[in-house]
Amino acid sequence: MTGRVVIVGLGPAGPDLLPPMVLAAIDRIPHRFLRTERHPAAAVMTSAGCASFDALYEQAASIDQVYAGIVDALAAAAAEHGEVLYAVPGSPAVAERTVELLRADPRVEVDVLPAMSFLDLAWIRLGVDPLAEGVRIVDGHRFATDAAGERGPMLVAQCDTRTVLSDIKLALDPAPTARPIVVQRLGLPDEAVFEVAWEDLDRAVVPDHLTAVYLPAVAVPVGAELVRFWELMRTLREACPWDREQTHASLTRYLVEETYEVIEAIEQLESEGYDHLEEELGDLLLQVYFHATIAAEAGAFTLADVARGIHDKMVDRHPHVFAADEPDGAEGLEQSWEARKRREKGREGAMEGIPGGLPALLHAAKAGKRAAAVGFDWPEIQPVYAKVTEELGELRDDPSADELGDLLFAVVNVARHLDLDPEAALRQATAKFKARFALVERAAAAQGLDLRSAPPAQVDVLWEHAKAELADGLVVNGGLPEARSRVL
Repeated sequence: MTGRVVIVGLGPAGPDLLPPMVLAAIDRIPHRFLRTERHPAAAVMTSAGCASFDALYEQAASIDQVYAGIVDALAAAAAEHGEVLYAVPGSPAVAERTVELLRADPRVEVDVLPAMSFLDLAWIRLGVDPLAEGVRIVDGHRFATDAAGERGPMLVAQCDTRTVLSDIKLALDPAPTARPIVVQRLGLPDEAVFEVAWEDLDRAVVPDHLTAVYLPAVAVPVGAELVRFWELMRTLREACPWDREQTHASLTRYLVEETYEVIEAIEQLESEGYDHLEEELGDLLLQVYFHATIAAEAGAFTLADVARGIHDKMVDRHPHVFAADEPDGAEGLEQSWEARKRREKGREGAMEGIPGGLPALLHAAKAGKRAAAVGFDWPEIQPVYAKVTEELGELRDDPSADELGDLLFAVVNVARHLDLDPEAALRQATAKFKARFALVERAAAAQGLDLRSAPPAQVDVLWEHAKAELADGLVVNGGLPEARSRVL
């Protein structure tokens, strides 16, 4: 049996703004439902006796589940009673997702009675003609997708939480040049209409269910995919048991793993192509979003804060791009960069701030670079080669971990003077060795040889064959010469 749902709006403020036809419907229909009691005119319904759906907002895991639950409950009640009344805040024709769902639901017939919207008061308070300005109305909870690609003025309704305000900031990064205007509780004694600095939108504003934001102009299209991903992360934290249990500490190993997988994708770019790199960058981005989501739950910062912070840092550290400072060449830029970092962090010594958890080669390279930046370095490469020879001799005389470390550090300094990345060079050399050794193993197995007992000359032949077979395919980026020594 198909029931009937009569939908009425409670207007933007108190009962004095309700039209007579709405009051008549409330009086006529005995089975009444109220989307939420958090509205100034809700007393008209509660005094007449009605059921509220406020409990659903507390029980459901997402707003979509709330809306679906309301529609199901109304369809069941309409089937039972034949006709029910459903009252929503404002106008039922403006930013009411449940009304959209009810109109599309084959289980019910729908009759919508008009009511004043908060928009009618908003245009007056803002002094805006929406037709002349071409204003787009957007639901704050669906801002990422509904506002995608928009540049013109927008009035964002239902900005009822700081999370919604933060999402708007994230989607519109960089910030629009025009300051947003906040409108709250229009038509009530404590109504407020005020401008706010963009960076303070989710900090200075205390949102409620009667808060909207007017954006006079948007400089760039909304980053819909980024915000859609942010919304997905919040959903996963709410609905997935594994995601909900994660902490900053528990995610550390995944962050490290994904970073190395991005490095591997870069190394394999010529053979695997950009699709592989795109996928691995997405996995790494997931870790950034995950940590930002956990921090947002703790009230520490949001992804918008992360983006704004690194944006401002890059602007500050590129005065040759954004200011009049023009250091000489790449070397001058690097020295300027390091000097600014030291001032920002309040570091007194060149070695302060080098992360101790870096891979050993990268750690050594950073230490050498920091020392060179303050003038502690060889002026040319020949003394650096001599230092390697000296350290190799000392290792022969004293085969200890201490002397081996000195030799490795000297080799890292050679890489720095050659402008090569020692970490990447060693990874490439290891990949080359692994590929060659796999060929040696297969060839030995085909000949019935045990590498542990085979004659060295025979193993040398297998090794040279492997080198010849892979000579062209494993030198990547044109960077490393063929190794001539046998590494077995």
